[in-house]
Amino acid sequence: MKTDLLPAPLLWGDKRFHTWNYEMREQFQNKVFKVMLDAGFTCPNRDGSIAKGGCTFCSARGSGDFAGRRRDDLVTQFNTIRDRQHLKWPNAKYIGYFQAYTNTYAPVEELREYFEVILEQPGVVGLSIATRPDCLPDDVVDYLAELNERTYLWVEMGLQTVHESTSELINRAHDTQCYLDAVEKLRKRNIRVCAHIIYGLPQETHEMMLDTGRAVAAMDVQGIKIHLLHLMRKTPMVKQYEAGLLRFLEKDEYIKLIVDTLEFLPPEMIVHRLTGDAPRDLLLGPMWSLKKWEVLNSIDNELKSRETWQGKYWRKS
Repeated sequence: MKTDLLPAPLLWGDKRFHTWNYEMREQFQNKVFKVMLDAGFTCPNRDGSIAKGGCTFCSARGSGDFAGRRRDDLVTQFNTIRDRQHLKWPNAKYIGYFQAYTNTYAPVEELREYFEVILEQPGVVGLSIATRPDCLPDDVVDYLAELNERTYLWVEMGLQTVHESTSELINRAHDTQCYLDAVEKLRKRNIRVCAHIIYGLPQETHEMMLDTGRAVAAMDVQGIKIHLLHLMRKTPMVKQYEAGLLRFLEKDEYIKLIVDTLEFLPPEMIVHRLTGDAPRDLLLGPMWSLKKWEVLNSIDNELKSRETWQGKYWRKS
């Protein structure tokens, strides 16, 4: 529900939302980019310990399609991805991003080997660790809290939706309460949390998607990633699409959803991402998503044309 208006637009640099890039320059007075890594993990939603098949939208690389090559050791991966991105940002610092699959799904001793070797690399200022809310046992959280004392740390967790009916359709294999419990557990140790959500999931209406955005706005999380659903070849969701359970969002529809969401997010919440990427050779739709910068520019233009900004209708209760 819309509440009291702020007197003037909030700006983060030249943007009307709290961007990751703005936050990194505030934190480190420097450009910082994520170096995407594949440490060789699997997922309890794939290996049968919780479920099989994985989330229906998830690719064969466990959402790490742009991460380093799994067959390479982590330092080789790090150097390869870093050097590639240095072509665009030659003077940047780095955050090691453990992206593919579930990156706390291993004994602490093993996690320590992976994370510490990346922290040792020159120019690394922090870590971002992607995981599931059901893979955070106490000893792992203790180690994450230790890391949080020594470096700039984020834990990224996929919520995707707050609707249990959708959760069943996408085979998420945990309920929303599990997610809320994990957030509470991490925040008790002062660990930053980034929530991932997806707009365009099977059979979700505009209002259902905004329900998820509102739920994240009310959580004690410090960041959000909003992904557009990408249908990729060889994922279980292809069958759902063929069965008529999935409709691709139109570009204008997605842009309006994003701006509607930004309006009720807390101003201090860092927006890590407003759309996602999928490899061109795997993407079945929506094809307009390949023009990522057009999408991002359209979001900026919609914010300006509405005379709105992140947090315009947010009010702490």
